[in-house]
Amino acid sequence: MLTQNGSDLFFAPIAGYSDSGLRSLCFRYGAGLCFTEMVSAKGLYYKNENTASLLYVAPDESNTAVQLFGSEPEIFAEVVRYPVLSKFSHIDVNMGCPVRKITSNNEGSALLRNPELIYKIVKAVKDSSGKTVSVKMRTGIDGKSCVTECALAAQEGGVDLVTVHGRTKEQLYGGKCDFETIAHVKQTLRVPVCGNGDVTDRDSYLRMKETGVDYVMIARGALGKPYVFSEILGKEYTYERNEAILFHIGRLCEYLSENTVMNVMKKQIACYLHGSRGAKQLKEQAFSAHSLKELTTLFDIKNN
Repeated sequence: MLTQNGSDLFFAPIAGYSDSGLRSLCFRYGAGLCFTEMVSAKGLYYKNENTASLLYVAPDESNTAVQLFGSEPEIFAEVVRYPVLSKFSHIDVNMGCPVRKITSNNEGSALLRNPELIYKIVKAVKDSSGKTVSVKMRTGIDGKSCVTECALAAQEGGVDLVTVHGRTKEQLYGGKCDFETIAHVKQTLRVPVCGNGDVTDRDSYLRMKETGVDYVMIARGALGKPYVFSEILGKEYTYERNEAILFHIGRLCEYLSENTVMNVMKKQIACYLHGSRGAKQLKEQAFSAHSLKELTTLFDIKNN
């Protein structure tokens, strides 16, 4: 098992959201494995200071993996040996990001055009790190699936797990999840497979499990709802929204500046408030807050 406590649920690497605060909450409610936001392998190589906050891991994060993106096997081989990555349970390579800024550099989902390069990257990471290695892929670039060939290349390179997001690069985050292709990848590979896409509750989790996957990754379904893991697992839990928000703010304050915490939390708070009574007014107040003290007062449990 790659996860802890027998859970087969992962919390996805989501740029701008999968910070230490939200990861800890996901672990609290039953996630077996969480991922960092994607980190540039080249940024690590050139000692970019912006990568430091992305690599923060709190003591209560018991099983966090780092996700790296890039396209040069030599750089991957170098950076995975850096001490700063020693705290992570395993290394994941991003082969699914559809954003042009990433794909224009032959990174992310652009790697799906080159199975041979995928093999070289995975082999470099595996041989150099000696750690558990996974990859996260989409089903293809456009309407034509190429993920099976790419997943086989990763398997040949020594990968320990393949995650398949059931959408193509061109779909971005719209359209429906392609469960059939995920099932085909699972039937083809020897290594474990994780399914990702449209999992927001127990029913959609069970639909994903019908593909035969070993693990299920939750992404947008956990934003503002870290308790979704307990709901899916059928575990009893208590959840208080304001307590979660204050915990999240407190965690970010451990390693980010006040201005950065304010900016990051505005996105997170929008998710926490989504669909709740009085959300519009409270969100407006949060977005117009000028200090952390003003922001936290809005969610002070004693006053709400």
